[in-house]
Amino acid sequence: MFPALETEVKQESLPDPYEDFMYHHLQYYGYFKGHRGSLPTSATHQHVWKNNPRYLLSGSFGERQGMVPDPLQKEKLLWPTCMSSPVHRQIEAVSRDSLMLSSPLLKSRQLLHDEFGEVSPCLREPRDLFTFFSSSGPLQAPRWPIECEVIKENLHHIEWVPPQPEYFYQPTGNEKLPEIVGEEKGTVVFQLDSVPTEGSYFTSSRVGGKRGIIKELAVTLQGPEDKTLLFESRFESGNLQKAVRVDTYEYELTLRTDLYTNKHTQWFYFRVQNTRKDATYRFTIVNLLKPKSLYTIGMKPLMYSQLDAKTHNIGWRREGNEIRYYKNNRDDGQQAFYCLTWTIQFPHDQDTCFFAHFYPYTYTDLQCYLLSVANNPVQSQFCKLRTLCRSLAGNTVYLLTITNPSRTPQEAAAKKAVVLSARVHPGESNGSWIMKGFLDFILSNSPDAQLLRDIFVFKVVPMLNPDGVIVGNYRCSLAGRDLNRHYKTILKESFPCIWYTRNMIKRLLEEREVLLYCDFHGHSRKNNIFLYGCNNNDRKYWLHERVFPLMLSKNAPDKFSFHSCNFKVQKCKEGTGRVVMWRMGILNSYTMESTFGGSTLGNKRDTHFTTEDLKSLGYHVCDTLLDFCDPDRTKFMQCLTELKELLQQEIHKKFNELGQDMDLEGSWSDICLSDIESSTSGSDSSLSDGLPVHLLNVADELNQKKKMYKKKKKKLLQTRKQRNEQYQKNNWMQELKLTEDALERAGFASSTLQKQPTFFRNSENASSSAMRNEKPRLNEVVVFTSVPQAEEYNSPLCHSSLSMPPGAGKH
Repeated sequence: MFPALETEVKQESLPDPYEDFMYHHLQYYGYFKGHRGSLPTSATHQHVWKNNPRYLLSGSFGERQGMVPDPLQKEKLLWPTCMSSPVHRQIEAVSRDSLMLSSPLLKSRQLLHDEFGEVSPCLREPRDLFTFFSSSGPLQAPRWPIECEVIKENLHHIEWVPPQPEYFYQPTGNEKLPEIVGEEKGTVVFQLDSVPTEGSYFTSSRVGGKRGIIKELAVTLQGPEDKTLLFESRFESGNLQKAVRVDTYEYELTLRTDLYTNKHTQWFYFRVQNTRKDATYRFTIVNLLKPKSLYTIGMKPLMYSQLDAKTHNIGWRREGNEIRYYKNNRDDGQQAFYCLTWTIQFPHDQDTCFFAHFYPYTYTDLQCYLLSVANNPVQSQFCKLRTLCRSLAGNTVYLLTITNPSRTPQEAAAKKAVVLSARVHPGESNGSWIMKGFLDFILSNSPDAQLLRDIFVFKVVPMLNPDGVIVGNYRCSLAGRDLNRHYKTILKESFPCIWYTRNMIKRLLEEREVLLYCDFHGHSRKNNIFLYGCNNNDRKYWLHERVFPLMLSKNAPDKFSFHSCNFKVQKCKEGTGRVVMWRMGILNSYTMESTFGGSTLGNKRDTHFTTEDLKSLGYHVCDTLLDFCDPDRTKFMQCLTELKELLQQEIHKKFNELGQDMDLEGSWSDICLSDIESSTSGSDSSLSDGLPVHLLNVADELNQKKKMYKKKKKKLLQTRKQRNEQYQKNNWMQELKLTEDALERAGFASSTLQKQPTFFRNSENASSSAMRNEKPRLNEVVVFTSVPQAEEYNSPLCHSSLSMPPGAGKH
């Protein structure tokens, strides 16, 4: 394939110690599998590997793995980089030139050189092992659980901002509440039959999900006049379990629970085809689980028309009339369900439309964005992409390190760190849009962005739960658990995304101060954007954790509500990222909650948030960081003064509610801030705490063994009654053993009975009626069983007449 290279190598017949070392070194890092005589330069071989479409690097980067042929290459290579032909020719020319070596000895570019050309004894970091994106590399397709069917279509939605504000829905009071009839009286037109549920657990994954032919789940149209809608949700981030047609233009929809669970139905995202323009359709989702929802106070679903996107460049928009959120009228004695119903008129005939709970942002969307950053010659200089870890399904969890190069080691060491993350809850796509806005700004050439990169090191995990995002979960990972309750976990293999994130932050804290940690979330019951923090009891930093949220509310007054912020640390939230990072020593540790609805503040009052609104919050986070770290502490001290006044008002209000009066002057240190604040109204994920699903069986076995061990342990006798009963039992057992010994000597063998004597069944509950009524009396024939030890007995039953010891049974 490379004759010039082969000729050069053949010229050198003697083994070279350095070549032998580099052979082992490069083979260890998985650069190639070859013979000692075919060792290319590091840079040359990297180019060959990147541009050879027949190979992919398998497994996790940084492990001992080489290149392996991939038969699923056509499925795995999604978006080859869009490069012009001249650029490709230039790269190929450079590659050819690098093969023409001036020396018969092959040089390595792995050793570092200083500014005087001297060789440094340390090896250059093999960066391509940790970065996924290059100008000539493809994207790795998402990996799905092997139970999931996935359609072979790549969906793409344009970004678009409505020219006019999208106002909340105003109820008329005449909204219809459809009675749920189900498939008994309707016709199932779409139903997934390969979805893993509670009782099963994740085992393995592959690109494309389930093997074999993808079934046609939608009904077959009977002709052009058939008005049945065709549903589909087997695409990235899609969620719809079943659709039942109950009338010509009316459908009942069932959402799929988070995989390997039987709960968490909130996120929906599905496609409909075969639309009619002049008809009014009604959709009713029948299995929602939350009693409260933003749909009760004006939130509308989102709709996307492919024809509108293609012809008018119109993207996602809020649509729907007769919107109601209400309790399901079917009562089967189990968990209550809630319904969301709305009507819609499609803009075109024979259109393909999508509905979603919120603006989707998929794992592939993130990959495309990061690919553009990696291919940007300016941004890639101060934004380094690395693999933090692999998820359960083998999808990459990306880590971005963003900072400008420092001029001196002292300057680099003096930089503080800021840690940001998003999408630990996969159905909260609003977190990704805020993250995108932050990245757009911090990677820009704005003077403020450059200043932030000069003074901070940003560590960013843009998608903590890629598996959940890919399969369309609302809250959980493929372990069937809420990752934001497991930041204290030691189960690295079950919760890798969380374990590695916490470990990364722990190492970061050993290197430098972490000024701020913030995890971006979504909120389904409150409007606006707000922060949850942690109260600090140190008098030196009293109320300091509230300064950043207050500053943010001043910078984004029409979106961010300081009044909705909360700083109470609840016991049920001890495993969240916010609380764990705070206990690790990060004073300013927050969860940012952004609504699925919109704003009730300022100029945006009663309007839905757009993606542009959410992205602007990313910019405001950066702007507030500069205010927060301003060497001139005027703003900071003003905010502290304002916070004290606000807190004083809140305390007075609290005592007035209790009918008490208190002079707060000089007694601030006696006030417990946690007693003043109410609990946060975030989602209760206690049902998703605990061990991952696949370890529950192991835990059950261990618990059973513990119970058996406890039963075997001798209990302390505390009462006279218990002592008498124990004495009686011991005497019976002694006489039973003597009787069995006598029978064995006579040639008989005792056998087991189907039922044990009542005494032994009730020895731990002597006060039961069965114990009192079935007590054997003197000279009564009693049947005993002997428990077989080493062999099974098949002899006839043996009866023994025993007499009670004097005084036995008296209390």
